[in-house]
Amino acid sequence: MTSTRYPELTVSGSPRQLGQQIGESAREQIRGFCQIALERVNKTMCVSKDRAALIAAESTRYVADWCPDLLEEIRGTAEAAGVLEADLMLLQIRNQLTGDEDAGCTSLSLSGDESRAPIVAQNWDNDPILDEFTVVLTRRPADKPATMMCTQAGLISYMGFSETCIGACVNSLPAPSRNVGVPHYFILRQMYDATSLDEATAVLASAHRAIPVNIMMTTPQGPANLEATVDRIRTLTPVNSHCVTHTNHCVHPDFKYINGDFAELIQSYPRKKRIDELLLAHDSPDLQQVKQALRDHSGHPTSICRHENSDPQHGFWTTVFSIVIQPTLRQMQITRGTPCDNPYETYTMN
Repeated sequence: MTSTRYPELTVSGSPRQLGQQIGESAREQIRGFCQIALERVNKTMCVSKDRAALIAAESTRYVADWCPDLLEEIRGTAEAAGVLEADLMLLQIRNQLTGDEDAGCTSLSLSGDESRAPIVAQNWDNDPILDEFTVVLTRRPADKPATMMCTQAGLISYMGFSETCIGACVNSLPAPSRNVGVPHYFILRQMYDATSLDEATAVLASAHRAIPVNIMMTTPQGPANLEATVDRIRTLTPVNSHCVTHTNHCVHPDFKYINGDFAELIQSYPRKKRIDELLLAHDSPDLQQVKQALRDHSGHPTSICRHENSDPQHGFWTTVFSIVIQPTLRQMQITRGTPCDNPYETYTMN
């Protein structure tokens, strides 16, 4: 029987050393992920190997200029795992090929109160084959804040938190894009080093972004959601409530016009309405009420908790994992599979 916990890795040292330890510890997952990456992209969009390699190479140049230390980590990982650097970069730019790699996610952030630490949480709806490459990874860099993330082996970053109490989840934001730029995994990794919402937003603003992205956050200043197109950023914070929520369409008034130019992604509007109904039904939801909202099947099969269905394009996507992050407690709770029938397991950064 498959474990209900993901493999856990802890690495430390210089960027190169971090990469080498990741490559050694997760060699098989990294190799497997590299082998299937483009094939899975082509389940929803046809992209040639040459085209993907060109985008990866051009994006690498942007990374080299913007955050060369993270490129050193990638190189260390590639060396230790026995894969090409170009293959690892392909993992980082998959969503630049399709625009919807983070598809169908429902996210939320809640302020803390006397009974509950602040929360940022998400159902991550994607290709279920990615489960076998998923790990919980703690990095302890020599000169930067420690982080803990739930990610696929080989990615430079993903959902998680840092010891600066920045926590983040990520979901697709259909909007105009360009093929080449700094992949958002690298941007997110740099944002974890921030100590405030303003610092994190400045990091996001400083990168030449290839694709739009939505970043749901908990910060020392409270809940925040960053809607980022390739050239603008808008921030959503709670208004007369305790939380901010997001699915897969633009919510900020400055960006709402974009929605008309893009197809709705897996019933984004009903999911947004439903998560708001579930959370706003409580004066201040507790942890169990948050989890129950993430298990919700209203609108099935395109519900908050997503299961495989007959949709010809996206029907194979499911809730691969559900994640509840509480940075001030230095912990994450994660289900391995749909949260309606799998337990939330606790992972703590000691």
